[in-house]
Amino acid sequence: MQPDVAPPVRTTPRVSVVVPSCNHVKFIERCLKSIFRQTLPSFELLVIDDGSQDESVALIDRILKDCPFPCEFIARRNLGLCKTLNEGFAKTSGDYFCYLGSDDVWFPAFLASRVALLEAKPNAPLAYGPVFVIDEKDRITNSTRDSAACAEGTNRAQLWRGVGIFSSSVCFRRAKLSAQPWNENARLEDFELYLRLSALGEFAFDAQVLSSWRQHARNTSGDLTMMLEECLAAQRSVAAESGMSAEELEQFQSALQWLWAENFTRTGDKRKAIELIRQSWYGAPSVMARIQILGRLLVPQRVFRALRQKRQDQRTGRNGTIEV
Repeated sequence: MQPDVAPPVRTTPRVSVVVPSCNHVKFIERCLKSIFRQTLPSFELLVIDDGSQDESVALIDRILKDCPFPCEFIARRNLGLCKTLNEGFAKTSGDYFCYLGSDDVWFPAFLASRVALLEAKPNAPLAYGPVFVIDEKDRITNSTRDSAACAEGTNRAQLWRGVGIFSSSVCFRRAKLSAQPWNENARLEDFELYLRLSALGEFAFDAQVLSSWRQHARNTSGDLTMMLEECLAAQRSVAAESGMSAEELEQFQSALQWLWAENFTRTGDKRKAIELIRQSWYGAPSVMARIQILGRLLVPQRVFRALRQKRQDQRTGRNGTIEV
């Protein structure tokens, strides 16, 4: 009779990392090498090139030859980001799932820290945190330390009011994500998903800045009108499925429109900002918020940009660059 043999103990949770790549030849090497340098010893990597028309495929193939852990590379025709993420999720098996855009960057402790947080909070669907915003030359232009912070138990409400979570900061729990795939008809991949997941448990917040989100000319986020329309549509879709009352949805939509009025004010599109202010006057979080946005509308955009640059310099250090 064979003696019972205890199965090996896996001391490190297994993580699946997917990199969806599309026409980011300028940034993909930086992205992949930031994954290679992760301190977490046990994870798998899948890179999917979604129909790049530049030299990304050849570069990725060369870089992955030096990958220090199991990896796979798929290059195919363009299907879109949401289909690529669903494909990556289906082809991997880790207890935790992360994806990193091919223009973004992780710091070495990212996976270890996010996984440890999810291990400590077993009901959390995902863990996230603030990011550095960087430009095409890796220079830090902003930080979301202040805007990303959430008190315990409040991030669902903030999410419904439009406070964003940057995908480069997120690690998902596979068991929670498996029933909530990415909506392949959405142009903005994550907001609807976050709304759905927020009904399954409070998200875990890590105050450390462990990732960077890159801002450049090809960002989808540059189209503010599209992003607002997608966010409003996501709210309507999830509200209908969750039984949210029409009054509650109206309040959240008004709050979201107010937040985007502030975004349009910052970018100098005062006509669109005024339109949204009229629609969402009662969605303002306070009387002071109304006074501030009206004041911003009266200030010339060049003055506003100079003040914003000064604050950014004080917050991040002028021309500071990330080191991975």
